[in-house]
Amino acid sequence: MDNNALLVGNDINNVVDGNSWAELLSGLTQYLSIKVEFPTEKPFPLAYEEIFFKTIKNTSFKEVDIKKYVAQHIENIQPGIIHNLILRLGIKDILTTNYDLSLEKSKHSDIKNIVNKGIVLEQKYSLFRKHVVENTNFWHIHGSSSVHRSITLGYEHYSGYLQYMRNYIVSGTKDTYKKKTFKPLLKRIKAETVENESWLDLFFTKNIHIFGLSLDFVESDLWWLLTFREKMKCEKRYPIYNEIYYYIPVEFVVGSKAKIDMLDSLGVKVMPIHGHASSKQFYYENVIARIGSFVK
Repeated sequence: MDNNALLVGNDINNVVDGNSWAELLSGLTQYLSIKVEFPTEKPFPLAYEEIFFKTIKNTSFKEVDIKKYVAQHIENIQPGIIHNLILRLGIKDILTTNYDLSLEKSKHSDIKNIVNKGIVLEQKYSLFRKHVVENTNFWHIHGSSSVHRSITLGYEHYSGYLQYMRNYIVSGTKDTYKKKTFKPLLKRIKAETVENESWLDLFFTKNIHIFGLSLDFVESDLWWLLTFREKMKCEKRYPIYNEIYYYIPVEFVVGSKAKIDMLDSLGVKVMPIHGHASSKQFYYENVIARIGSFVK
């Protein structure tokens, strides 16, 4: 069981009505008194920059107000049956792109005392950001509502984050953090001394099960990580033996050919799962059951 970890996306929150990202964005633009359209061809990280620039140029709001609004509104998201089923898997490490703490709430209803237990206490980026609740590590890889500055939304934030990720893996962190200097992750992988102090470590040491995440090509940080990892595997100089699984509704397979082809080239095992045509809840129940067959 310790050989497995989860990467959970926001779609698990859409099982219950009222938690959609589209609804939050609609409320945000109204709050800021600006107009922004969100066509499918506009990548959200750039749409966020449009929100940002229209806000600072035309209103008295600042970026901190945008992120505080997002943080305050996603704090209202409550866990549902899918969150509970995820925790019943008993997997120690749960990575999530979600900013809300609904997974933690499934473990402990009182989240007031939940704080970042990462070895480095970051404010903007989230290489080490984790909440520990009853021996479960919740890694908020794109930030947490409890630290609004960490919420990763725009193109600039993603790009800066990717720079930190690459440094951690390739060149190390000399003079970056006061508490600890990390040797390049690649050197630690080769020496087999990885201590899983960052969520990035897990992508090279544990089987990762990804679900609830559309994994659009705008997720530059994750696509870079998958690409870099596979290149290192192909070089055969590093002991990288873990597997990565991506769960997708059977109904979405045909329309996701470009993504599936790319994942296949990166060594990711694509797992089509039935049930989405009936309901999101049924689909995620099937996903969790399938993951459960790996961790018994």
